[in-house]
Amino acid sequence: MTDDPSVTDAPVDDAELAADTDLPADTEPAGDTEPDTRPLDELLDEIYHGQERISQADIYRRAVAAELAAALLTRIAALPEGEYAVDEAADLLGGSPA
Repeated sequence: MTDDPSVTDAPVDDAELAADTDLPADTEPAGDTEPDTRPLDELLDEIYHGQERISQADIYRRAVAAELAAALLTRIAALPEGEYAVDEAADLLGGSPA
């Protein structure tokens, strides 16, 4: 804790925070938002076309080639090695199954 009287444990509401940051009160901080998963959904649709199961390594390679966002690449890299059906991959990665 600090002895500075200007620092308190008083709660701050969103309107006060927005006033201090020049953001609308309903604006979410950038770090709290989920990445857009539409590119992931499109990638899964493309790579699973005609394929029943695809390995984590192949999904990751295709995602890098498609220049997916770093947050999505991190999710794919965190998948355990193995093969996944499209619905399994979408469920684990936060996308929508085809």
